[in-house]
Amino acid sequence: MAPAFSKSSDFAIDKAAGKPCPNLGGDFRCTIHQKLEDKGFHGCVVFDCFGAGQRITQETYGGTKDWHSAPEMMGLLPIVRQLHELMWLVTEALNVDRAQRVHEKLRAALAEIDHLAGGTPAELRALDVDSVRRKVNPLLQKASQLVRAGTKGPDYRGANLIGRKMRGADLRGASFRGALLIGTDLRDADLRLADFTGADLRGTDLRGANLTGVLFLTSSQLRAAVTDL
Repeated sequence: MAPAFSKSSDFAIDKAAGKPCPNLGGDFRCTIHQKLEDKGFHGCVVFDCFGAGQRITQETYGGTKDWHSAPEMMGLLPIVRQLHELMWLVTEALNVDRAQRVHEKLRAALAEIDHLAGGTPAELRALDVDSVRRKVNPLLQKASQLVRAGTKGPDYRGANLIGRKMRGADLRGASFRGALLIGTDLRDADLRLADFTGADLRGTDLRGANLTGVLFLTSSQLRAAVTDL
């Protein structure tokens, strides 16, 4: 219901935000869930709401399953999704021993974000998510720096690496924060401790790559890539 998408390599059809997908069943389940790739809905396969949809329906709106009866819920999904994504990133940083120096601040940030995500609909609509992100990002970057210290990995933050041939490259501790890696060949590359925060991995070939200890690599990013997992 909530997201909009355009006909492309990721979606077989156009759909406006707030309009039900034609594949949405009467039980509010996807009728082609097991055939999404075959039907041309790769974008659905790689999408991850980080539990925001469940929180909105179960907590914010007290367990309703009917998005039709509360259309304002859809406007909250992008807000809560961003907060939950931040919570996932912070939790990942808290799971890394090398980032212990900032763990106390990260725990405080996690509690604050969780509190904000549990706000009323009015509070969520009024929330400046960008300001929350600006507050948390320095902590995540510091955690990344602590983990990657001593690796001398290349800095590809925000870089356009679309289609780049990097097979077998030594990229230990590299920063790919916000990088475009669409169709990049990273087969057999050494990516230990690399930071993938917000990187676009659509079609990235990661077969044979060493991903030991990589930072902030989401399951949706992996689903978007070509892997041998």
